[in-house]
Amino acid sequence: MGLEEKLPSGFALTTVEQAAGWVRKSSVFPATFGLACCAIEMMTTGAGRYDLARFGMEVFRGSPRQADLMIVAGRVSQKMAPVLRQVYDQMPNPKWVISMGVCASSGGMFNNYAIVQGVDHIVPVDIYLPGCPPRPEMLMDAILKLHKKIQGEKLGPHREKAEREAEEAALKALPLIEMKGLLR
Repeated sequence: MGLEEKLPSGFALTTVEQAAGWVRKSSVFPATFGLACCAIEMMTTGAGRYDLARFGMEVFRGSPRQADLMIVAGRVSQKMAPVLRQVYDQMPNPKWVISMGVCASSGGMFNNYAIVQGVDHIVPVDIYLPGCPPRPEMLMDAILKLHKKIQGEKLGPHREKAEREAEEAALKALPLIEMKGLLR
């Protein structure tokens, strides 16, 4: 005999954080940042066969000020890195990043001076999507995992502090090219 039984029908019990999480996950607007062949798979995901509109993401935003999800699809060159960071900084909070493809996640087969060895050295990444190039189904799975993460996030000043600390730690991380031991 809980409170649920004493309420008339039509009432729903939830917390503000759960309601805000549901609203945020249901209205994620992605910004396109397609740099290589992964961008073609990202465009395919937005087409009719895979239909991202089911998740409230039918429109890829052209302006970073209208987007809260950046999908970095493909390799990032050293020249493109400052532009990527500028677009990320122009996005309103809260914002999320998906690193799509092995080139965006770790530099891929391009282990040279011209390619950034992981986009996480430029912006904090929430979801890493492997593959060369990853299939549209894999991108949709990554988006659904991001939805679960968004729905469970906290609100208020504690969230801002945790985001700031995570971003600082990610930017101070040792680049993969400089790591020694079993990783090399």
